[in-house]
Amino acid sequence: MAKTTKETFSINGEQLLKKVKELIAEGNVRKITIKDKAGKELMSFPVTIGVVGVVLAPILAAVGALAALVTECTISVERDVEEPPR
Repeated sequence: MAKTTKETFSINGEQLLKKVKELIAEGNVRKITIKDKAGKELMSFPVTIGVVGVVLAPILAAVGALAALVTECTISVERDVEEPPR
């Protein structure tokens, strides 16, 4: 069973779309949650293995629109962590 870790980034709206694309490209991300500076969840979506661009396109479009509306936000990332063999 794979373990998960959480990581949080504070960024401005201009960097939001770029950071989300980078996280998706890393491949070990399970879920991404975007919150405003007050901590209110604005968007959350799973990132599954084998997701193709056609499926991600609407999500990335929504993230781009959200980036235009927020000045500061945080991204919480849930990652799979492989356990070392015993």
